[in-house]
Amino acid sequence: MEVKTSLLDNMIGVGDMVLLEPLSEESFINNLKKRFDHSEIYTYIGSVVVSINPYRSLPIYSPEKVEEYRNRNFYELSPHIFALSDEAYRSLRDQDKDQCILITGESGAGKTEASKLVMSYVAAVCGKGAEVNQVKEQLLQSNPVLEAFGNAKTVRNDNSSRFGKYMDIEFDFKGDPLGGVISNYLLEKSRVVKQPRGERNFHIFYQILSGATEDMLNKLKLQRDFSRYNYLSLDSSRVNGVDDAVNFRTVRNAMQIVGFMDHETQSIFEVIAAVLKLGNIEFKPESRVNGLDESKIKDKNELKEICELTGIDQSVLERAFSFRTLEAKQEKVSTTLNVAQAYYARDALAKNLYSRLFSWLVTRINESIKVIFLYKVMGVLDIYGFEIFEDNSFEQFIINYCNEKLQQIFIELTLKEEQEEYIREDIEWTHIEYFNNAIICDLIENTGILAMLDEECLRPGTVTDDTFLEKLNQVCATHQHFESRMSKCSRFLNDTSLPHSCFRIQHYAGKVMYQVEGFVDKNNDLLYRDLSQAMWKANHSLIKALFPEGNPAKINLKRPPTAGSQFKASVATLMKNLQTKNPNYIRCIKPNDKKAAHIFSDALVCHQVRYLGLLENVRVRRAGYAFRQPYELCLERYKMLCKQTWPHWRGPARAGVEVLFNELEIPVEEYSYGRSKIFIRNPRTLFKLEDLRKQRLEDLATLIQKIYRGWKYRTRFLLMKKSQIVIASWYRRYAQQKKYQKIKSSSIVVQSYIRGWKVNRSVSCMRILIILQLNKNIYYWREFMQKYFLEMKSKMPSLSPIDKNWPARPYLFLDSTHKELKRIFHLWRCKKYRDQFTDQQKLIYEEKLEASELFKDKKALYPASVGQPFHGAYLEISKNPKYKKLKDAVEEKIIIAEVVNKINRANGKCASRIFLLTKNNVLLADQKSGHIKSEVPLGDVTKVSMSSQNDGFFAVHLKEGSGAAGKGDFLFSSDHLIEMATKLYRTTLSQTKQKLNIEISDEYAIFLSFLKGCVLPCSRLSDGKNCFPGPSQVWL
Repeated sequence: MEVKTSLLDNMIGVGDMVLLEPLSEESFINNLKKRFDHSEIYTYIGSVVVSINPYRSLPIYSPEKVEEYRNRNFYELSPHIFALSDEAYRSLRDQDKDQCILITGESGAGKTEASKLVMSYVAAVCGKGAEVNQVKEQLLQSNPVLEAFGNAKTVRNDNSSRFGKYMDIEFDFKGDPLGGVISNYLLEKSRVVKQPRGERNFHIFYQILSGATEDMLNKLKLQRDFSRYNYLSLDSSRVNGVDDAVNFRTVRNAMQIVGFMDHETQSIFEVIAAVLKLGNIEFKPESRVNGLDESKIKDKNELKEICELTGIDQSVLERAFSFRTLEAKQEKVSTTLNVAQAYYARDALAKNLYSRLFSWLVTRINESIKVIFLYKVMGVLDIYGFEIFEDNSFEQFIINYCNEKLQQIFIELTLKEEQEEYIREDIEWTHIEYFNNAIICDLIENTGILAMLDEECLRPGTVTDDTFLEKLNQVCATHQHFESRMSKCSRFLNDTSLPHSCFRIQHYAGKVMYQVEGFVDKNNDLLYRDLSQAMWKANHSLIKALFPEGNPAKINLKRPPTAGSQFKASVATLMKNLQTKNPNYIRCIKPNDKKAAHIFSDALVCHQVRYLGLLENVRVRRAGYAFRQPYELCLERYKMLCKQTWPHWRGPARAGVEVLFNELEIPVEEYSYGRSKIFIRNPRTLFKLEDLRKQRLEDLATLIQKIYRGWKYRTRFLLMKKSQIVIASWYRRYAQQKKYQKIKSSSIVVQSYIRGWKVNRSVSCMRILIILQLNKNIYYWREFMQKYFLEMKSKMPSLSPIDKNWPARPYLFLDSTHKELKRIFHLWRCKKYRDQFTDQQKLIYEEKLEASELFKDKKALYPASVGQPFHGAYLEISKNPKYKKLKDAVEEKIIIAEVVNKINRANGKCASRIFLLTKNNVLLADQKSGHIKSEVPLGDVTKVSMSSQNDGFFAVHLKEGSGAAGKGDFLFSSDHLIEMATKLYRTTLSQTKQKLNIEISDEYAIFLSFLKGCVLPCSRLSDGKNCFPGPSQVWL
């Protein structure tokens, strides 16, 4: 990111209007527009900041921007409100100069936002700490509270301040904030009872109705519907982009931070509710016997609720709305109020109630943030700008009077500042011609318009706005800044642009025509004493405190001061306060009336430039010398324009500037040397210096680029040269290594060939000798082996695999050969024997082999079964008509069909059963009838148990929980036990892919139902006979 070191760097338009050339109203507006189009909303007029409201968010207020402008020279960076804030804060902190920042401009120009930015910047750059942070937070949070109660939506601004605010922020010797004091000026209290079309009442009314809870609204006797309240305009009750409910929560939080107690907050909202409900009180006319008109309240329900909220006796308040008591010395006269007077009294009470509440709020905030001892003070003034409307009344007159005073002090302080700097720098002071608006201030104050207005208000007899205008025409007719068709001055008699009921004042910002209607009433600001006394009688502590004049013990028959005289006194105090401080100015401008971004209305801006007196400000600033700069900064910026000062000047900075200006041949009348600064009279001279500097910088940039490119390419060349040397050395090393490896490998090959030749030569010799020796013995060995094999042929055993005979070996050295021949011969004759088997025989032998693996050396009955063929179907079921029914019931192929003895599971008796084994099931059928008794899936068979003895008993164990296991396990006796167990094992393995557990033990347990779940061991008697216990026997 490019770092700027001067206001003049990369300048869009002219950053400081003092340097604008040529200076005219048109060039002034065009410069503002050019900068506005490039999002440059700030422009300087010397030390004055001109701010244009962008109506959009800009990324120029971030913490990074705060740090960028912190402790920087005012003209060092682009124009910004932070630069002015930093200059004011550093002058206060380092030089102990009290500061004030005056922010002016019309409604919608951004004054309130500008004051917030100033306070936020000061809060960001001052010290840290728990107490300091608390004070900063209280100062910042006072803004939302005052905005809620003092701001409103207008046709020009959605958040328009309807009061003037001056805040003194107090700092300690280190520059840390200690507290502050807020002063408010001229709250627009008429807005409480009536708002122009397209505008709203004060924000707080809408916020409380939108954001308060239902319980709170019930306590305040309010309803959320805006249309129920006459004091709230309905055509603009909602504002785009504004959430009144959220803002209400923000205000309550801010009040808590500032220091409002809960009961105080509740009291404030009760007063707001009472003001709202006052607008709903309506009156009807009634005639008395004496013929006088009086008024009565139509619906007393609203009055009742107001009295409940405020603690006022209903009859007292009702009488105050119907009667008025006049006191003169010791006499009291009570008169009735007609309907118009009653409405006037109601609205006067609402306005006074709200305006006094606002003043109490300011006082209460001051109690929280004020300090006892004052060290350093920075004042921030956010007040109305000059106002020129189609219809201008008393409020505009007062506001414009305040702006005249501010313009007067602005010119005086600016000239004073210029004169002091000239004296300080030993520059000859020349008188500056300027318009002095003191004549306008005198026309308004002292014995002028305000004094005559007060006189007219205090005069006995009939007093009207017309009588006031007549008096003005008599006294001010000859004043050059006063105009009226009714005056004695003939030049205005035929001025049709000036109505008879108006007068016109030529202010410094232009002519303004005021309608005299309402001047007297608004200046009187009269509240009937009956209403004041009724308010004082309230049981509500806050309302009672707002109306101290209602106390009967403190009755004062003097008329209260008028609004004009009060404001005049406040302005005088403000001016006196400002004159004791170093002023800093922010002039705010509104670019358009549409409140839209990127729109710049030349006519509207021109109008504001005129009444803000900005051109006058530039002329005053340029009357002497347009530009001044310390010698050190001037020399640092322009030293490259002279060979003697570039690149370094060793002597004093002033001497360097003198050498520089002499070298450039600048006319001596265009500049003057001060004690610490160079003063340039004409902006053209400064722009000439800037043009020369820009050209010189381009030349220097070209030179730097040339030197840099030379250095860059020479460095690159040296690096490439060094790299080439390194690469060449590594390559030569690599090439030599490869050459060495090649020579080495070639040498090894030659050596190997030579060794091979030598070895082959010796081997050949040995081979010849061996062949000669073998040739001698080969005949003998051939005869010997032939004799051995012929003898073996004559002695060969039979081809039976069980024949174990084999001829004896003739020689010991042939032992291994003899054994190997025996093994080979046995394998050969076994194969010849197997080749004679049919598929049926192979199956039988496989079953025999399986039986051997299961029962050999385990079951004593096995040897007797080896010679017995496994027939399987011992019962010819298919041929015997007796079993035709059984054959039809069994659809699968029968693997075993055998008669077995089954031990009855109910009583332990034996019974003959047909045992059938198929591919998937074990079936038991009655031997006589062929009826199937039981059917067990092979998957339910878990184990087969038998003893190791020579008996035929075996138990078939079933899976627990299966259908067939309900009566217990099966216990059988068969003469073909080995065959049945083998075929059951093979079939189960084939179907379930799981090996059936064959348990062979002299003692095994089975489960029989007649034993009711007990375990029955089966064993063999000592005499070898089979035995099974009866129903009453159990062997343990």
